Amino acid sequence: MSKAYDPYENVIDVMTEAMEVGHIDKKMFEIIKNPQRETKVYLPVEMDDGTIKVFEGYRVQHSNIRGPFKGGIRYHQDCTLSEVKALATWMSLKCAVANIPYGGAKGGIKVDPSTLSERELRNLTRRYTFAIAPIIGADTDIPAPDVNTNAQTMAWVLDTYSQLNGKPCPGVVTGKPVELGGSRGRNSATSRGVVISTKLLLAKIKSLPEQRLPFREWVMSEVMRQRFFIIAMRK
Repeated sequence: MSKAYDPYENVIDVMTEAMEVGHIDKKMFEIIKNPQRETKVYLPVEMDDGTIKVFEGYRVQHSNIRGPFKGGIRYHQDCTLSEVKALATWMSLKCAVANIPYGGAKGGIKVDPSTLSERELRNLTRRYTFAIAPIIGADTDIPAPDVNTNAQTMAWVLDTYSQLNGKPCPGVVTGKPVELGGSRGRNSATSRGVVISTKLLLAKIKSLPEQRLPFREWVMSEVMRQRFFIIAMRK
């Protein structure tokens, strides 16, 4: 029987290989392969029918060596601590590669959001924010949207955190509504990154031998399905 895939073990395997190839100091590797903090919380929420349901949530802070922790919050029924640890680690590495002064973090709640009403989602988000409030903040750890969360989710986080602190704290999250200080380009930022990366890739592929061109055509067919990409490629 094959071993079940473990997201965090996969990250460690990739990092170990990179350490060997890049001759990274083993002492430093021992530090960065482990998160600085793992937080697991249990979140009692009153459902619309009056019953109480307890959800399991996580916040993993991998490294703040380069700056405050930064990373999204996801809502998914298959969310696990191992997955959140892996994503927090990847976030640290991405920030370092891009030379952005943040460290990696990630949060999540094991829940299928499609089964909850808006009221239940709001209460769950507020309960989660209350639970992790002591370890987040504009200079400490800055959450953002991720899978099945959005600007509205961040507005609930912001509102709850601000109430707990007795003052507006807009810097506690990114990805919030523009009306609350969010960035106008945030919703299309990921697509824009795909566009930029793909255009740079295509520029290199043009110089490859003819037999490599089918890959270029495949890339085009995949990303061209996005409206944003089509508009960008016309410029």
